[in-house]
Order: sequence, then structure tokens, then C-alpha cells
Amino acid sequence: MDKNNHPLKVALHGMEERTSKTMVMYLQGPCRGAAMVVNDNDADIDVFDADVVGIGSLMAEHRVKKPYRPVIALSLRDGELGYVLYVKKPVKTDDMLAALDKAGVLIKQNEHNTAQSIVEKSDNVSLKTFVLDNDERKKTAKHEAAMQLNEKGFNAFIGNVAGLDVNDPAQLGNANYDPKNYFQSHVESAFKISRELGDIMQLNSGWSPVIIFPKDNEVWLDADDKQLRAFSGLVIAHTLNEKISTTPLTFESSSVSRSLEKFYTMDAFLWKVACWASKGRYPNHIDITQPVYLKSWPNFTRLLITPHALRISALLIKEPRTLANVAEVLNIKPQYVFVFISAACALGLTGQARRVADVLIAPSTEIKENKNKGFLSRVMSKLRG
Repeated sequence: MDKNNHPLKVALHGMEERTSKTMVMYLQGPCRGAAMVVNDNDADIDVFDADVVGIGSLMAEHRVKKPYRPVIALSLRDGELGYVLYVKKPVKTDDMLAALDKAGVLIKQNEHNTAQSIVEKSDNVSLKTFVLDNDERKKTAKHEAAMQLNEKGFNAFIGNVAGLDVNDPAQLGNANYDPKNYFQSHVESAFKISRELGDIMQLNSGWSPVIIFPKDNEVWLDADDKQLRAFSGLVIAHTLNEKISTTPLTFESSSVSRSLEKFYTMDAFLWKVACWASKGRYPNHIDITQPVYLKSWPNFTRLLITPHALRISALLIKEPRTLANVAEVLNIKPQYVFVFISAACALGLTGQARRVADVLIAPSTEIKENKNKGFLSRVMSKLRG
């Protein structure tokens, strides 16, 4: 199995929020994306913190409900349950990967046995019906693995802006874009209208229409990612703006059969559109001289993960920082910070810190030392002047 392209889907049980976030980062980082965290209904594997009080009864209940789903238990003690794959705390990466490999083998065996059972035991249920049900269960908007970009593939994926080097400190003041000039602003507006009304809406743009299902938190677009990326990166202000509209969709039109692979969650769709509009720049409504903070942790199990997104999130969730400070502390290119902030802003996950207390004390730089420390700060002081 190519784990990077087909990560295993795990549900976490008995873990507090901080522990769950740590596990998400651990699976994406040290475990190299071998597994991703999803909700219980979407999971192929259950992972329990076996040292939590009362966890035994919870594991037993899950065993009854999901008798064929592999179970991984993280524990300080050696386990005794035959159907559980135990991983000793503190968890070592090799041990966790070995448990995930064993669970993957069990999943394949169960899928084979289930398919064989359907063929043998029912003359009225064909293998074709089973496969269709499985496709429905794996509907992209509910089960799509989070795509992760590395630095090498980022520029080819995100594109660039002619005549602008967003990584040149001297050009940081101009390294912004106006979302109103792009498809992004129209998607944001259509989502807002659809959610407020609670009605199925259609975003018309002279291109493929976007069908919005607010109650299911999904959108449908008859186009692939390459086409959406190209359209999202176009400056459409003064050309298509007057042709773009959001209209209610009739029941007959909204209920037609649609390809399951072309569904997205609303947040995942807008996140991608914002990344492609950004091209490594930050939204122009952000004051780059003022700190920015993260209101809540992005749901990386469903979102495109841009380079260093987890590290940026961990930094901004603790305290407000300027975008230049984030790049400096993490020793990464500003464009990685800018594209993350653009996507997070589109989802309403960020805020601009303007209180006196937010800028009274300089943020810590102890996370990672940068030998060029201070260079970006000097540039920012010039921008402030």
C-alpha cells in the first residue's frame, strides 16, 4: 500500500483535545502520513488510549458495534486482549507503523471475506451492488484523505506571480492580493447566502456551476482539481464579475444523480480556492505589521496541508505573531506562511491582534533559532515607518 496516497483512516477514543491534536500531528509528521484522523463513522481503525479510566467498557462497546474493525491500543502496560494491537507508551514510531501495517492487512482480509460472503450467500445481491455501496461509502466529500504538499511540489502546484518574489523581504509589503478580484470572494459570498437561507444554491460564473448543499456541508462541481485551480488563479474582476450570480436551485435540478468523486466539503473547497488565488501571497485586508492569531485549529483531516501548516498552526494558536515573525522563528519561506494565512482567513479561522497587550511583549523566538535572525524584523520596522 502506498501510504502517502492512501493513508489509513483512524478514529481516536478516550483522548482529550490536546492529545488528539498531538496524535494528528504525529501521524502526519513522524509517521509520514501513514494514517489520518477521521470521525468514528468514516474510520477503518479504532485507536484507544487504553490507560484512561473506564476505557475497557468503551472498547467492548465498540467491539460489539464494529466487530471487524481493527483496534490499536496505546498503553503503559502490555495488553491481554487477542483482537487488540497494543503499542507501548511512550509510543515509538516504528512500533506505531508496525501496528498500522498489521491493521491494514486485517482490513484487506475483512474486505475480501465480506465480498466473498456476499457472492456466496445471496443470489439476489450481485458483486456489482456491493461495489456501488462501497463507492457511496467512500464519497469524496466525507472520506477524502487530506492531501499534503511538500516544499518541492508546492511551487508547481500553487503557481507564482510574475514580477513579484514573495520571499524577498524587500517586497513583503507588496506581497498581497485582493480576494475580491478572484473567484474566492464569490465562493465566500455564495456560501454565506446558502448557509443563511439554508437552501440549495447554484453559483453561476460562466464556467461550470457550483452546486451548494448547506445542510450536508457539501458542494458539487463538474470539473477536476486542475481546472478549478486554473480558474481560481485568474483575476476575474472587470471581466466576469457581472456574469457571476447565486441563484436557488429547484428540487428537480438538485436531486439529479451526480458523480460522487466531484463532491467536496464546503471548507475543503474554499480552502483550496483561497490557496490558488493566493499563490503564496497574503490577503490585502491583513496589516502585515500587526500580529495575527489563530482562533481554532484547522481540521487537517479534510484540508489540503500546505508546507509547514502544522508548525504554523501550533505557533499561532499559542499567541499572536506577525507573519514575518512566524517565518523567521520557523526558519521557512514567507510564502508558506502567506498561503496558509490566506486559506485560514477564508474559513474565518484567523484574527488580527490590535490590542495594546498583544504587542506589548515581543513573541518568543525560542522554538527555532535562525542564523539570519533580525533581518526580516529590520525590514518590518521600515514598513512600519
